[in-house]
Amino acid sequence: MVKKELFKLQSLYRDDLRVTGYEFGHGNKSACILGGMRGNEVQQVYICSQIVQELKKLESSGAIAKDCSIMVIPSVNSYSLNIESRFWPVDHTDINRMFPGYDLGETTQRIAAGVFEAINDYKYGIQFPSFYLPGDFVPHVRMMDTGFQDVNLASDFGLPYVVVKKPKPYDTTTLNYNWQLWGTHAYSVYTSACNEVQEETARQAVGSVLRFLAKQGIIKYKGHSGYISSVVASNELVTVKTNVAGIYLPKVGYDTQVEKGQVLATILNPNDGEKLEDIIAPVDGVVFFAYHNSMIYSNTVAYRLIGDTHK
Repeated sequence: MVKKELFKLQSLYRDDLRVTGYEFGHGNKSACILGGMRGNEVQQVYICSQIVQELKKLESSGAIAKDCSIMVIPSVNSYSLNIESRFWPVDHTDINRMFPGYDLGETTQRIAAGVFEAINDYKYGIQFPSFYLPGDFVPHVRMMDTGFQDVNLASDFGLPYVVVKKPKPYDTTTLNYNWQLWGTHAYSVYTSACNEVQEETARQAVGSVLRFLAKQGIIKYKGHSGYISSVVASNELVTVKTNVAGIYLPKVGYDTQVEKGQVLATILNPNDGEKLEDIIAPVDGVVFFAYHNSMIYSNTVAYRLIGDTHK
């Protein structure tokens, strides 16, 4: 293992921002694995740290293929991580909305440019991002429908679902989208936690990455064979939103089979405890995403369901 400083940004008032990578093997740039880009992505950083531990063992036993190198970058935004701020602490911009970056631009544009320059020529790119709403996902692989995506390769992670998303204009500045445009097979792996460590799903995520690397011939690894993935288009997910704001009491968690008409959650008036709304399942299916904060606004995504056609 070689520890490398991939990018440094000088600071007047704090220690310099350093983006550090851990490189395993030698030769062709085979795979880059990137964790937390936002300051609250603790689970994503943890997953990468566990991948580092596994790759150290594999490297010491000679299980990394000849002429293959793997780069793991646990965290890009240590400034925000230190103060538990999701976005860049000075102007609250999102680094994952700044790619491919601009080295003479705003701070987050320069960070994105420096990171992208270091990682844009890997054959495979794996990112652990997080959702904009607090909640839990069924672990899955997500990829952009850019015309360059390879759904069959995404199934090699062995996770329950592969979600293919038609990019919206704001998606064109994400790492996943730009990786694909520059010739990298790019995949985003989502787990069911963000700002806290959830070991069970972290182990599942680590296993999925090792399984993927093994199937591409980059490492030798014997582990659980995983799931036969179902492919779902993001616009096929059934979104269930709230009509009112209040105290949120979920009745059903993620990865649960539900029936049409079933109560998924209840919203109460914060002051008198009167019921304001029951959140009802509009279809039979599996809970793909479940919101989990104790307060919720109106017109907020509470659940996303996968209809029974994708069971």
